[in-house]
Order: sequence, then structure tokens, then C-alpha cells
Amino acid sequence: MVTILALAAAIFYGTADFLGGMASRRGSVFAVLALTVPTGAVVMVTVALLGGTPWVSGLLGHGGLGAPTSVGDWSAVGWAALSGVCGAAGLVAFYKGFASAPMSVVAPVAALVSAILPVGVAVAGGERPGASVIAGGLVCLIAIVLVSTQRGESRPGASSRLLALGYGAAAGVGFGLFFLFLRDAGQSGVLWPVAISRSAGTVVALGIALATRTRPWRQRGTLVRLSLISGTLDAVANVCYVLATRAGLFGLAVVITALYPGMTVLLARFVLGERMRWLQRAGLLLAAAGVVLVTA
Repeated sequence: MVTILALAAAIFYGTADFLGGMASRRGSVFAVLALTVPTGAVVMVTVALLGGTPWVSGLLGHGGLGAPTSVGDWSAVGWAALSGVCGAAGLVAFYKGFASAPMSVVAPVAALVSAILPVGVAVAGGERPGASVIAGGLVCLIAIVLVSTQRGESRPGASSRLLALGYGAAAGVGFGLFFLFLRDAGQSGVLWPVAISRSAGTVVALGIALATRTRPWRQRGTLVRLSLISGTLDAVANVCYVLATRAGLFGLAVVITALYPGMTVLLARFVLGERMRWLQRAGLLLAAAGVVLVTA
């Protein structure tokens, strides 16, 4: 079950990133953030308020919701809020890196750091996966790098690569802490921790928009539509991820979820007609092999 849920999270995260990237091409990155993050918050708060209904409880299972009118203990609230702040900060570094440094460096560094940081914490905390799971996890880590590679127009210089490493590492730390803190918040439920996380991220996104004098409500229709769909899918991915961490090994859930760049690459190929490099094709095959190993 953990594999299915983590794969679902990867698919939704990858699709949300693809749509968010398309929206970013049409306007300010800060405007996109100010639309996507609040959208996810509205979706999650609405669903959390419906958490006591039979069909929602049946969908997520008994004991996974927390009380429909409460947010759990204060420690869970704190972890959820921290996850939202870290996730929003990671997105800022991620998109800023794409705008000012080689994507071929930013993307794989961010994906690797966001996977290795939580996995390291999980192992330090006592998780001891079997040999096939370890092998599958290592294969998936290699796949993350391969599917994230992009064709550069020119070979970047040393200073540009250092900048890309910095942005990629910062984004990866933000995403990795988001995974960790949301896991801790999710121990008391599923819906409300994610709702609080998205709400805290909304404060950060709107604060950045205010500081940069960005006006998201003045954006064009296509950008707004893409951003709204991206925010909704990202919220769904958050729920799938938290459910995955509750269904099995946390480190395994993180590694499989971190395969999300593969979905982004596939959508770019079939929707935008972008060519896939042979390294990306190899990465997708390795990702499939890694998933088979961890579920063996």
C-alpha cells in the first residue's frame, strides 16, 4: 500500500509541477505561488471540514482523519505549520533557480537532497529496510537524477553551476524538511495537518507577493487556470504522501515520492512535444525497476 500511495503522490506532484511551470512561463513566479498555495489551502480546509462524513472517512480509513472539528494537539499544529513554511520556501528557491541557473543542475540536486535528507533521518531513527528495499531505493535515487536532466543550450560556467548547486540544495532542504515535518504532523491525522501546512504556506506566499508588489488577481486567465489546477493537485499529492508515510516505512515513501520529476518529463514529452534524452528514458526504466524491487 505504501508503494501505491507514494506513486500516486509522485504522479500528482509531478503533474502539479508541470502545470505550475507552464503557468510560470506566462507570468511572475511569485504570482503563481500566490495562486497555487492558497488554492491548495482552500481545498484542504474544505475537505477537512467534511472529514467527519462517512464517504470521506471510508476513503481514508478509520483513525486517519483526526476529529473533523479539531486540529489535534499543539505539537501537530506546529509541525504542520513548519512543513508549510519550508515547502513554500523550497518552491521559491526551486523556481528562482530555474530562472537564473541551469535546470540540468538545479532539478537533480533538489530531488536528491529532498530524498536523502528525510531518508537519513529515518535510518538514524531506527528504520531498517530489507536488502531488496535498499537496492530499490538506491536505484530510485539514480533514476531521480537521470529523469531530472535537461538539455542545456550551452555549457554553464563554474559560477553558474555553483549558483545552481546553491539553489538546488536550498530547494532540496526545503522540500526535505517539508516531508519530515508533515510526516510528524500527520501522526495525529491526515486532513487537518495538511490543511494547516497549506495555510501556513499561504501566509508565506502572500507575504512574498506583498513584499514584491505582485498582484496575482491581475494575471491572465490561462495563468490563473493553470495555477488553480496545480494548487489543487498539489494538495491531493500532500494527502497521498501523508497516507503513504502512515502505511509503511517513511524512508521508502519519501524515495518513491521523489520520483515526481519523471511525471513532469512525461507530460512535457506528450503535451508539449519536448524530446526526451536517452538519459531520461533510462531513468524512467530504472524508476520502474526500483519500484519493482521495493515491492518484491
